[in-house]
Amino acid sequence: MLTRMSTHTLPDGRPIPHLTGDERPMLDSWLDFHRATLELKCKELDDAQVRLAAAEPSALTLLGLVQHLAEVERNWFQRVVGGLDVPPVYGEETGYVLDPARGLGEALDVWRREIARGRELCAGRPLDYTGRIVDGPMAGLEVSLRWVLIHMIEEYARHNGHADILRERIDGVTGY
Repeated sequence: MLTRMSTHTLPDGRPIPHLTGDERPMLDSWLDFHRATLELKCKELDDAQVRLAAAEPSALTLLGLVQHLAEVERNWFQRVVGGLDVPPVYGEETGYVLDPARGLGEALDVWRREIARGRELCAGRPLDYTGRIVDGPMAGLEVSLRWVLIHMIEEYARHNGHADILRERIDGVTGY
């Protein structure tokens, strides 16, 4: 399980986000909490289960979410904050597309590598450090690392809500 910031954990192993203290450690701890939540949603599931969609017409799956969030990690931390010209993690396909040859283990490994690389690029940079959004409707706009961290917390929180529904549909596990 991904843990980094907090020395206190919940019974399920996730790090408890900082309740007090400075802004940067608090933001980092909340992002780590949400990353650990996504990983927990996939725990003890097999490759077939993580490919199950929640409900028609949605094709959203837990495997697709892990892949998507690897793309999101790369985009915001490497392209925007780091200013690197790197290709999408999964080439031209979106992260949601399921490749029969790619299983959960591989997708989680890729996702973890993207997280590690993002941490390297952000280490030592102040919250006011700025980068530029590279594509989409806000292309060219300058954003602070603070904004990126808040956006990433929001992105994970939203997708963890989807993961809650997917996991419940797969095996009835709810909560956390």
